[in-house]
Amino acid sequence: MIAVSTTELKDLINLIYKKTGIKFEEKKLYFISKRLEKRMEATGCETVREYIRYLKFRDKSGDEFQELMNLLTINETYFFREFPTLQAFAEHCLPRVIENKKKTGSNKIRIWSAGCSTGEEPYTLAIICKEMIDDFDEWDVNILATDIDRNALAKAKLGRYSDRSVSKVPEEYYEKYFYYDNGSHCVVDEIKKLVTFEHLNLMDSVNLRKKKGFDFIFCRNVLIYFDDISRRQVVNHFYMALNKGGYIFLGHSESVGRITTAFKLKKYGEHLVYVKE
Repeated sequence: MIAVSTTELKDLINLIYKKTGIKFEEKKLYFISKRLEKRMEATGCETVREYIRYLKFRDKSGDEFQELMNLLTINETYFFREFPTLQAFAEHCLPRVIENKKKTGSNKIRIWSAGCSTGEEPYTLAIICKEMIDDFDEWDVNILATDIDRNALAKAKLGRYSDRSVSKVPEEYYEKYFYYDNGSHCVVDEIKKLVTFEHLNLMDSVNLRKKKGFDFIFCRNVLIYFDDISRRQVVNHFYMALNKGGYIFLGHSESVGRITTAFKLKKYGEHLVYVKE
């Protein structure tokens, strides 16, 4: 029987926080312990303390820590999630960026989906761009999709989804951008090629500083797992990664204004958005 003590679980939670910025609340201890047992069995560790030592001193490649995070992170998403946010992006923000790009002679649109999970969000953004940009073939559109969960990224690259994932896809979009194959709803190649997937820990300041030149950043329902210090650190990196006039989108229960005053709040119709001026 594997021994899981509350005190040692808290030590593990602190280790995870230091590495990822993700802060698990104490009420999640049971959730964590059930998933932790799988990794302790796989590594032969009989106590949480032994498993922590394993992560600190024997996991040189970081593969075991990655396996643990794959189990602990929840990938709850679907196509066209939180539609009002996407509507603001499609009908107000994207046209403004395109108009400004034309004035400067640029044809590049860069979007970052941070915490992309299994890929529904970045593929949704690709579909919206394809639909909303009239002269799409004249534009160089690229969507960077990043996540800490390598298993989720592997699924995202396949572009194969369940009924639930596509339940909110408008019928006319489904007919254009999906096909059914062997029990899965598959994203067509013309959409898949617009998205580049990359493994990224949002606490990795070195790699975050390399992210630059984005017109839009989506980080929806990700920062709810972070504490205030980590949120501010990540959002400050996002600010530096955005072009002037670029937009950031968080989840409907999250507010950029509570994290930093660097972004300006704009109202377009019914929608409130944050922009880097």
